[in-house]
Parts: sequence; structure tokens; C-alpha cells
Amino acid sequence: MLAACRQAVCVLMLGVILAACSAPVPSWRSKTTPLVEELGSREAPALFPHEYRSLLETFEHGEALYHVREDDKGADLYYQLAFQKAEMLQSKILQTKKRLAAEEQRRVAELAVKAEEERMMRAAAEAEMRLRAQQLARAAEAERLAQKKPKEHQKALPTYYTVRRGETLPQISARAEIYNDSTLWPIIYRANRDQIRDPKRLWPGQVFVIPRNFSHDEAVEARRYSNKNN
Repeated sequence: MLAACRQAVCVLMLGVILAACSAPVPSWRSKTTPLVEELGSREAPALFPHEYRSLLETFEHGEALYHVREDDKGADLYYQLAFQKAEMLQSKILQTKKRLAAEEQRRVAELAVKAEEERMMRAAAEAEMRLRAQQLARAAEAERLAQKKPKEHQKALPTYYTVRRGETLPQISARAEIYNDSTLWPIIYRANRDQIRDPKRLWPGQVFVIPRNFSHDEAVEARRYSNKNN
């Protein structure tokens, strides 16, 4: 009986000793440790180095109290404080990531707007160049036609004219298809001297040659002669 009591006391004492040797783990350590490790493996050291260093110092202080001084209550206070810092840091990281994402979206949108503006400016410039080229082409064509018209008109001008009743040489010379100038009638007169005895008297049905390739000096002389004999 005595031996059994002694054995029970030994077991009880052994349990007390083991309980004293194995101090309870602070409740905040299990919550804080994975959060600190997660922050350390992500953006915290780069984005917020000062805050992350403060968090590590608080956590390591708790670790020192827990492992060296075996002060689990004091350590738990630091673990709790470290957990609060970790949550705040985690929130700041989340806000920063949202802000950076929004800035990136804004930057991409601005680049898209700028690219569209540049595209529209290039399109407008190309359209202006095409319009300018069309205008130049039309101007060149108009000039070509303008240069060609006098020759065609000259070819179409009559080289003979049949006198109508009551017409005079100045009237014939003034006709648009002849010279469009009444003072050039002496040119017609000189070319048809064989038919015209008196420049002031013409006969209906007479057919006159209409010179076309007369010189500038001949035109000046004809006008001088016309003014003299008016």
C-alpha cells in the first residue's frame, strides 16, 4: 500500500515538473508568425521598408522574451503588437497595389488616347496631302487645258469669210471669230486687194481670205492705218 502511494506521488511530481518545463505557447504567436513570413516574402520590404523593419523588430523582441527569458505573457504583448502592425502594413500594401493598378489603367488609357490622337492626326495629314495632290493635279490639268484651248480655238477660226449685205471691213474685223478688233481691218484689205477696189464698198457674196499668222508689227501698222483713215 505504501509503495503504491509513493508511486502515485512520483507520477504527480513528474507531471508537475513536465508542466513547468513545457511553458504554454503565447496565443498571438501562432497568428503573427505566418503573417510576418507572408509579408516578408512579398512586396512589404520593397514598398514599405521602414514599416516592415519596425514590424520585424517588434516580432523579434517577442521572440527574445519567449525563447530567452521565457516570459510568455510579455512576449504575447509584443506578438499582439506585431500582429497589429502586420495588419496595418497589409492594408497599406493592398491600398498601394490598388492605387498602382489604377495608375497603370490610367496610364494605359492615356497612352491609348494619345495613340488615337496621333492616328487621327496622321490620317488628317494624309488626307490633307491627298487633297493637296488632287488640287495640284486638277490645277495642272486646268493649265494644260488652258494652254491647249487657244490652239484648238485657233484651228477652229475661219480662214475665209463671206461678206454679208451691208457689212464693212471694220465690222468684219470686229467679229469674234475674225479678230475681235475693228482696227485690224487693213490686214483683211491688204490680203484681198484683188477683190477690193474701195475699202468702204463691199459686195455681198465676196469671199475674203482671213490672214492668221500676221506679226505684231503688222498689227501695229494696221491699227495706225485704221486710225488714220477713220
